[in-house]
Amino acid sequence: MQKESWDDLRFVLAVAETGSVAGAARELGVNHATVLRRIAAFEARAGQPVFERTPHGYRLPPDQFRLIEAARDVAAAVDGVERLVSGRSGQRQAVRITSTDTLCTMILPPIVAELARAGTQIDLRCSNRHLDLSRMHADITVRPAKALPPDLTGEIAGHLGLATYASSPDVSGWLTAQGPLAKSVVAEWQADQGSTADSSGGADSFLVLRELAAQGLGRTMLPCCVGEADPRLVRISDPDLEFSVPVWVASHVELGDVARLRQVRERLVAALGAQSRLLSSGQGRAAA
Repeated sequence: MQKESWDDLRFVLAVAETGSVAGAARELGVNHATVLRRIAAFEARAGQPVFERTPHGYRLPPDQFRLIEAARDVAAAVDGVERLVSGRSGQRQAVRITSTDTLCTMILPPIVAELARAGTQIDLRCSNRHLDLSRMHADITVRPAKALPPDLTGEIAGHLGLATYASSPDVSGWLTAQGPLAKSVVAEWQADQGSTADSSGGADSFLVLRELAAQGLGRTMLPCCVGEADPRLVRISDPDLEFSVPVWVASHVELGDVARLRQVRERLVAALGAQSRLLSSGQGRAAA
């Protein structure tokens, strides 16, 4: 690869990974115009556009995902050569995993630590919003959901148990799922049960809902791994007030057979499967 081709490809990779021209400029330490010029130069040599220009910025079409994955491989190879020449040690190519605040706090850290000890660097991105894998915001998602959307491929690693908790059985009123959680299965269940009509407040995080419930502000639906671990809360024993949802480990369909991501997904599925009791009932501890 000619030097100028690799230099331009670095700019393409930065836009894809940061999600914007401005983000790429900050990461590379250049101005906005330089990023635009380098992307245009790369696209001119390629004879086709890499990004779709939208009112919200540059969007990477799914048919270009493999180009970005190849660019990452080139970046890792170039960095490896530079390390050999200079004698320095360098970072491994990180796998970006996105998940909910519950799983990022209660379940995933020991699993990420085990992956790190095995030589796989993980960037764990906590968000109750579903990060857009079609915009390369993450490589793998670990998400509770009834089903995967058509643009994702993966498998069920376990089931997340949910139940109703309060500071005492006598507490009335419901703390409801809001914000990004308003699209969750919990919000759907609360709407079906009419809980929203008896709302005493709410939050956009199960960890925050736990804290509000512990203050006696209402009942709330929580993952069992969150509710059972808190001695301030009691579980409301009623089969109608609990259920479970699959936990998926998935990537975008265009990256489904990329070896390094497939291997990490397989290890995540196995590790989560080993924590099935903690996921489903909140009993036991995450493996260290």
